[in-house]
Amino acid sequence: MRIYTKASLFIGALLIFNGCNVYRQKLVMEVPYNGNDSTLVSDENENSNLGDVVNETINESSEQTFTNENETNISTKNTTVVQRVAFPVSEYNSLATTGSAAVTGSIYIKSASGSRVIGKNTRLYLNPVTSYSTQWYLKSYLGGAKMSKVDSRLFNYLKFTTSNSSGNFEFLNIPSGSYYLIGVVKCGTACGYSSVKNIRIAKKISIFGSDTKMVDLTKSVK
Repeated sequence: MRIYTKASLFIGALLIFNGCNVYRQKLVMEVPYNGNDSTLVSDENENSNLGDVVNETINESSEQTFTNENETNISTKNTTVVQRVAFPVSEYNSLATTGSAAVTGSIYIKSASGSRVIGKNTRLYLNPVTSYSTQWYLKSYLGGAKMSKVDSRLFNYLKFTTSNSSGNFEFLNIPSGSYYLIGVVKCGTACGYSSVKNIRIAKKISIFGSDTKMVDLTKSVK
């Protein structure tokens, strides 16, 4: 009788232990870890959610007339749809995936009155410079054209973060290379608009080694 009782207890404990392991593995599979804001995006669901936000800055052109980095007035109400070049797999495969550099700064708009409109709690991206992203920068950001749908593989190479309530941001553990730093600031009457509009800002930067690069991501609005 005693042997039967011990065997029963052993089997019962084994079943409970295995059950806990199965449950724990189920949790790990159902709740993937996406890392912090500066990590590479790789989770499929995260890509889907991120894509909705990225479309505001990478897929679509802004609707405002603005003054860009070289002070040339450009109206982005261009309705032409530009087909993106084929996604250059070899270029992206050659990019470093780990690094120790950092990019810090602030994002804001300079209004016509000279005041600053801070980009509070807004998402920012580091988009590696390739032939694919350069087409977007030239045709959409500078040229004002609307682009065809972005290739979802791009999301795996973006670094992203969010500014704080003061418009300050920070990217950590960035691989050496050149990037388009991209963000959006919402501005309304302070920028002379009757309603709040999304104003896109992009700037090409380069970072190497373990350097910390300080960047003001800003644009003047007339």
